Amino acid sequence: MTKKKHIAQFLKWRYRHISDKNLVFLLSILVGFLAGLVSVVLKNITHFIQSFVERDDLFLGQSLYFILPIVGLLIVFTLNKYFFKRFPRHSVPTILHALSRRNGIIKRVKIWYPLIIAPITVGFGGSVGLLGPAILSGATISSNLSSLFHIDSKTRTLLFGCTAAAAIAAVFNSPIAGIIFAVEVLSLDLTLTSLLPLLLASLSGVITSYLFLGDEVLFRFNVADTFKINDLPFYIFLGIGTAFTSVYFTKMYFGIFRLFSKLNNNFYRFAISVTTIGLLLYFIPPLYGEGLSFINSLLTNNHLAALGKTPFDDHINNVWVVITLLFGITVFKAIAMTSTLAAGGAGGIIIPTLVMGSALGTIVAKLINHLGLGFHVSESNFTLVGMAGLIAGVLHAPLTAIFLIAEISGGYELFIPLMITVTISFLITKHFIEHSIYTQELAEKGQLITHNKDEMVLLLMKLDPVIETNFVSIKSEATLGDLVHNVVAKSTRNIFPVVDNDSKLLGIVLLDDIRDIMFDQSYYKNTTVQMLMKQVPEIITYETDTMKSVMKKFQDTGAWNLPVIKNGTYYGFISKSKLLTAYRRKLISFTR
Repeated sequence: MTKKKHIAQFLKWRYRHISDKNLVFLLSILVGFLAGLVSVVLKNITHFIQSFVERDDLFLGQSLYFILPIVGLLIVFTLNKYFFKRFPRHSVPTILHALSRRNGIIKRVKIWYPLIIAPITVGFGGSVGLLGPAILSGATISSNLSSLFHIDSKTRTLLFGCTAAAAIAAVFNSPIAGIIFAVEVLSLDLTLTSLLPLLLASLSGVITSYLFLGDEVLFRFNVADTFKINDLPFYIFLGIGTAFTSVYFTKMYFGIFRLFSKLNNNFYRFAISVTTIGLLLYFIPPLYGEGLSFINSLLTNNHLAALGKTPFDDHINNVWVVITLLFGITVFKAIAMTSTLAAGGAGGIIIPTLVMGSALGTIVAKLINHLGLGFHVSESNFTLVGMAGLIAGVLHAPLTAIFLIAEISGGYELFIPLMITVTISFLITKHFIEHSIYTQELAEKGQLITHNKDEMVLLLMKLDPVIETNFVSIKSEATLGDLVHNVVAKSTRNIFPVVDNDSKLLGIVLLDDIRDIMFDQSYYKNTTVQMLMKQVPEIITYETDTMKSVMKKFQDTGAWNLPVIKNGTYYGFISKSKLLTAYRRKLISFTR
């Protein structure tokens, strides 16, 4: 009780002294700091676990890559099953679902859940990234702060974007890419109202990273080789290659999950997943962990360090063997990542996407340089641009891809090739796959927030507030006299639902249809409701219809009232006037 009293007093003080506008600015800085802090904590915990399990006295040679991921995922599976009693949903889709269906509410447990599960997953070699869990943990903090301060849903969405921007800014030291990610992936409107909070949060995330990590960055690379116009056809070819790899990545991701969804037993799913990831890492060690060292080695043209020890070391000086091994990493990284997640591990897909892109970019550059056609391109540049192409295709976030790689590489010397490759990759991938890995499941359920304001407003509206239940129903066997005395006389409505003994809707009677005979008592006993009722032009199913489908049914039928069926029985009516009024109010709240 005392706690609630203190909170109430604090809120009163806030309303008196801090305007809503200034509160948003302060909260954007706060969530930016906390998202940056979460990113730092995740990285440090993961590094500690990696240092512990990879000690020299525990080193088991090549078998390390088989055993450690299985041990880590076994720990995660046990925690999920017996302690948390949940298996994780993927990070960014969880946030998007919370925005579209839960008014931005995320359970508090997801603040610290990723901080435990993700470091164990990655620290023991799981082939996923840490950025997704960092965004989820930060977004959950943002959600609970919004609830504490009684923030409206529009501002709550903006703070989610601030969290994502800050996490990306902190991890990659790329504040601009963080802001653009929030706009592209979370479908925020980039207006003057939203831009400043996003800037403040992104800046706060970067500063937090500098405070705790100094000038330590994921990728230490500066572009040395400038873009040459003669290389244009090769970047076009790279764009096509990254596009089809993005399609492969996405289809493989959902294909594996569909395959595992057919296994009702979580233990069988876990056993198959960990066996798959163990075997892949044993034969292809670069798939181990996030893969950041793999990318850094390729950026410095050190493919020997990137590939590490392989069964083909005796032939590693043969460039075609190197190309083949890099192609294997490109193909199998998607499988290793998805298997890790299917086993119950927690992690993100952005870093694995960068790993695949770096390998593919290096492959294309080596092919050009060693086909004997007299061409030579910069392998490091193609490595960077390949990463951007995969991000654009897999995430459907072309601007994020361009600015992320531009900021990582320390400048904008590669802006033209980045734009060429990213645009081609995005357009081709979009042609084959309409939605990204993050959004496909929500889109299939009709729950995806987009930049289309009309669709977004309809998505965020709920059925319950517009359903009216004060209609008086009547049985079909009742007479006109019963209808007039027991229903019309007691109702303020001009439409009367007709139901059977199980409350199933049979039809409706309109006041206009009985107006000519309702006062003629000669019809009272011989005319039944069944003779007077008519079929409804359409019904609304409470469990399955969305606001978008409801609006379409009104548009197609031209009706002013449509009945709602819940659990197979009559529940109420929705009127077009009330629906449009609710729609206008929601639209105004999101555009003011």
